[in-house]
Amino acid sequence: MNLVLLTHPGFLRLRSQAHFACMLAEAYRARGHTVQLRQPNDALHSRFGATPLAKWAGYIDQYLLFPQQLRRQAQQDPPGTLYVFCDQALGPWVPVLAQRPHVVHCHDLLALRSALGEIPENPTRLSGRLYQRYIRRGFGQARHFISISQHTRSDLHRVGLVSGSLPFTSEVVLNGLNHDYQPLPEDEARTTLWRAGLAMPEAGFLLHVGGGQWYKNMAGVVALYAHLAARVQAQGRPVPALLMVSPRPAGATQAWLQQVPRGAQVMFRQGLDARTLQALYSSARALLFPSLAEGFGWPVAEALACGCPVLTTDAEPMNEVGGDAAMYLPRLPTASALPAWAEAGATQLMQLLAEPPAVANARRQRALSQAVLFDSDRAIDAYLRIYECVLRLEHAPPTAAAATTARIAQL
Repeated sequence: MNLVLLTHPGFLRLRSQAHFACMLAEAYRARGHTVQLRQPNDALHSRFGATPLAKWAGYIDQYLLFPQQLRRQAQQDPPGTLYVFCDQALGPWVPVLAQRPHVVHCHDLLALRSALGEIPENPTRLSGRLYQRYIRRGFGQARHFISISQHTRSDLHRVGLVSGSLPFTSEVVLNGLNHDYQPLPEDEARTTLWRAGLAMPEAGFLLHVGGGQWYKNMAGVVALYAHLAARVQAQGRPVPALLMVSPRPAGATQAWLQQVPRGAQVMFRQGLDARTLQALYSSARALLFPSLAEGFGWPVAEALACGCPVLTTDAEPMNEVGGDAAMYLPRLPTASALPAWAEAGATQLMQLLAEPPAVANARRQRALSQAVLFDSDRAIDAYLRIYECVLRLEHAPPTAAAATTARIAQL
């Protein structure tokens, strides 16, 4: 296949999206496909440096200049080229290529749902609401989608595609892990952590991995830990530390840090590489991941692949990723409910940590079995199968194409 991958401009510094696009390009080339990676340059953005005007110059680069470039390049592309939008947020470019074979990778619609007022924890200003409407108007003209989870596809069908939109195919392919996460032997994990400047506390540690975003529920993580530490101390036992691979917080989270009992320890680290994270997952007593929302929930999949027990939120997509291998908490309903929620969560966490060896080993085996779903080769092969189907569908007679898209759209 001749594939053109479209992705965000480098000046936005969207690391995860850049990694995803490069991963696709490398994997597709390794399988013998012709791949081009296209993205806006910073013709205007670079002229304004770090000034406030740079943002608006970047919009011109992305939404005025680049679409013109895409039209010119598409006229030169060979017949049968498939255009792959690596993120639905690239929606404003979709109308340029909507009449050519294309696929849109849909990661999550949290920003759109926030703009629609569905997530009260993340209110959106008028400018943000207009921007999300602009993006939706664009990707709503696409005919073929690949979502990272059933939850994302459900959101796409419910709020992403306006009434009367074109027929489309809509498939789900769970993300593939971007590192060979698997359990590390204790000595190897300990050495890896020591080299990263991380010493294992005698009582072990609990782990949280996140980026500090509003939906990571950092206040809930610390509040849950504070309740757990108080109970463990009351029983006269040593308290495991809490290692948070995330930025140091402020606000409500900082207030809860003051409630952590003396003798308990909360540590913050950032910028750890995949190998160090693998050692942490392999050594932690449990991953605490009670997010309010997620696009996918990478740490849940990574932890399961390393056999680490997981306590996460009983909501999609976390329970879709965790399956029957994780233990679940209800979603924190409101900020005022945090103390009671954290106390109940501490009870569940103590149950998880106190599981007998046979039960704990069975949970570990379920975790490793669940992690097979996130094999990167499986995901790449599934993408390519869908691409081939789209190309066949785009060149099928209109009646056959309409019947096929109608059937798939009902799934």
